[in-house]
Amino acid sequence: MKKIGILFGMEDTFPQAFIDRVNSKAEKNIVAEAVSIDKVVQNKGGEYAVIIDRISQDVPFYRAYLKNAALTGTNVINNPFWWSADDKFFNNCLADTLGVPLPNTVILPSAEHPTDTTAKSFRNLAYPMDWESIFNYIGFPAYMKPYAGGGWKNVYRLENKDEFWEKHRETGQLVMLLQEEIVFESYFRVYCLGRKAVRIMPYEPRNPHHLRYVVDNPVTDKKLLATIKDYTLRLCNGLGYDFNTVEFAVRDGIPYAIDFGNPAPDAEYTSVGQENFEWVVEEAAKMAIAAAKKHKDGQMNLTWGTFIKDAAAAAK
Repeated sequence: MKKIGILFGMEDTFPQAFIDRVNSKAEKNIVAEAVSIDKVVQNKGGEYAVIIDRISQDVPFYRAYLKNAALTGTNVINNPFWWSADDKFFNNCLADTLGVPLPNTVILPSAEHPTDTTAKSFRNLAYPMDWESIFNYIGFPAYMKPYAGGGWKNVYRLENKDEFWEKHRETGQLVMLLQEEIVFESYFRVYCLGRKAVRIMPYEPRNPHHLRYVVDNPVTDKKLLATIKDYTLRLCNGLGYDFNTVEFAVRDGIPYAIDFGNPAPDAEYTSVGQENFEWVVEEAAKMAIAAAKKHKDGQMNLTWGTFIKDAAAAAK
């Protein structure tokens, strides 16, 4: 029997809907359930053929459990080793190599020295940095946000240099990105599952959370939507995420990738709405079943993005 597990936290609707959908398909020798962990022993596991990870970004214990599970043969979606390694700045760097339009972005050292470091730890960092060049490259208004993280935590919109200095001091030991503001005429949040199933959703990030998927005049430009799908697939295949969302802000007809490392994206019924929820549940179930069928006992079953695969091939 191939078991598909889902590991989750605060979610109320998606996990059980996913379990029910997989089981309703009555695939021979495949069953889905909520993951149950009673102990984690090194190099022991293999109970699940597939695990859908929805929570390890917030629970380090779960991340360690999933890496051990992957070593013992489980296909963890998304790959916990890559998820541990990437960050939003690197994602931008990779996206640039993939030919996806991006807002101008720089990474900044933390306002406060990290714990157990002093000024002596930063002797390789120019002081002062070339702030005028940075500000000219980005322009104002601008956005400042953590280089790793999500959920719109510690995100600032800055009107000028004075606001930058004030808000940057508040970020403490966080490493931040400073990013050009894209004043958009339309915005999209795009689900991508299995690096092939794509659902483009009109989205309004300025609305209250429960109304962000409610858009009065959704864009129907076929060429633009085809470009967004192409960019989404480039990003998810490059990064190696099988369960992801990508956000695009459209300015002057060009979709700029704003955020595209969301390996545990919101899938709650109350926020994404009935049609989007139904699509995500169905495509996630099909993806997990396909992964379970491909699963081979006693070997690594993880999937990797083209960035890692190409690098490994070049090193041979």
